[in-house]
Amino acid sequence: MTTHSKNIATENDPRWAAVVARDPRADGQFVYAVKTTGIYCRPSSLARLPKPQNVEFFDTAEQAQAAGYRPSKRAAKDQSDIAAQHATTVAAACRHIESAETLPALNELADAAGLSSFHFHRVFKAITGLTPKGYATAHRSRKVRERLADGGTVTDALYDAGFNSNSRFYEAADQLLGMKPGDYRAAGQNNDIRFAVGQCSLGAILVAQSERGVCAILLGDDPHQLVCDLQDKFRRANLIGADHEFEQLIAKVVGFIEAPALGLDLPLDVRGTAFQERVWQALREIPAGSTASYADIAQRIGAPKAVRAVAQACGANSLAVAIPCHRVVRSDGNLSGYRWGVERKRQLLERESAAES
Repeated sequence: MTTHSKNIATENDPRWAAVVARDPRADGQFVYAVKTTGIYCRPSSLARLPKPQNVEFFDTAEQAQAAGYRPSKRAAKDQSDIAAQHATTVAAACRHIESAETLPALNELADAAGLSSFHFHRVFKAITGLTPKGYATAHRSRKVRERLADGGTVTDALYDAGFNSNSRFYEAADQLLGMKPGDYRAAGQNNDIRFAVGQCSLGAILVAQSERGVCAILLGDDPHQLVCDLQDKFRRANLIGADHEFEQLIAKVVGFIEAPALGLDLPLDVRGTAFQERVWQALREIPAGSTASYADIAQRIGAPKAVRAVAQACGANSLAVAIPCHRVVRSDGNLSGYRWGVERKRQLLERESAAES
């Protein structure tokens, strides 16, 4: 099969042979579109065969739709059936990954699903937003966090999460937890976090910084509530009030909010799941003065069906303006929910638009 997104059919193309044979084994590998009718079908479709010169091939139905084709009635029903089938298949693969002591090989997961490794990998990523390996890493991270938060020992946590040696766990711990496992177990007890609360035109603002970088930028109406939110996030960290040097940092953030053209270049301490961090990185790539939809972001990270998960990742962002989730809007262009209030989102977008014009 070709890796090109589309191709004109020829009688010598093996995909055309699969269409002529109405081969169900080719379903999921590509779709064919008919220029004269404007529809696309699966290879096994029983529709009347078109002339090969009127046919284009696409790797996916989404690509055919993006090119302006619509599904045939049978294809539309098939898509629903396939989507339900894929959801069941991926759910089973997730349970397999979660219960396995070590990550199953890709070909093992694909064989269990009855798909090729390539097709299984693509289906899994489209539905979960992660590769099988990324899902396993996120699952391990969640298990380690839960076990340590419940007061379990580091040793118990690492074996419960599927690490079969201390060395492998400690190699991965910094990425999984954002700090040493002992510190995480103590809810950041050995971490110094400096913070300051100030005022800007959007209300109260709190900026906090760990040794790695800025770990929180919170907006709100009540300064005291912002401090409480920070305490909830880092329950046992050493929270240290601002000194003169740190107040310069908060002034830099406030300056960016008031004048987006200044830019904001800060070291960040980003802590999230693998999926969240992919979303947050995509948000940072949206230029000031521009917006993107949740569906756009899902497409950019290679998970077009994970629109709801993208929205949840935006809501979990605790680094306002530094990770610009305010630049994500609904597909119709209307503003949607924003962790710090839709009116603040509107003001941020208006300022950025004015600065770029």
